[in-house]
Amino acid sequence: MTSDARTRILDAAEAIVRARGVSGLTLDAAARQAGVSKGGLLYHFSSKEALITGLLGRMAEWMALDFEACVASQPEGPGRVARAMLAWAFELTPEAMNERCDRAAAVFLAAFHHDPALLGPIRAVIARMREAVAADGLPSGHGHAIMAAGDGLFMARVFGLYTPTEQERHAMHAALSRLLEAAP
Repeated sequence: MTSDARTRILDAAEAIVRARGVSGLTLDAAARQAGVSKGGLLYHFSSKEALITGLLGRMAEWMALDFEACVASQPEGPGRVARAMLAWAFELTPEAMNERCDRAAAVFLAAFHHDPALLGPIRAVIARMREAVAADGLPSGHGHAIMAAGDGLFMARVFGLYTPTEQERHAMHAALSRLLEAAP
């Protein structure tokens, strides 16, 4: 079994949830889609819960690294984390945003359906983000409002509730950017 078998299995599990929903995710289906034997899958993931835990760990790591890179790309000073939140939520192409949301939705929904307690690694990343926003040097509530707006857009996409037009996205971005102007 090659060292990338684990990644292929995780990719397969994610793709199954995206294509067929949480009920379609079985160990047999993941093994088949990844091109590994059931024993090969069990070598890496001893149960469906272990597979979902692997998906969550990978997603939490990606979220943390991607967000840290986004923060690092912003100028230093008050509002740096909030500017990163704006960029993270509003400055991707629609295709990239759809891909990010679809991947995250598959992982989050699989975990929530199987056992919501498994979302711990994601909750930990989000808690660190919230702490960074709170210590960002903006007036109380400004950074968290920006974060909540981004989260709302994500949830709207995940559940297919609505898709803002480009004009609406631009107007929301501009309105939230004005919160940054209130920085001391």
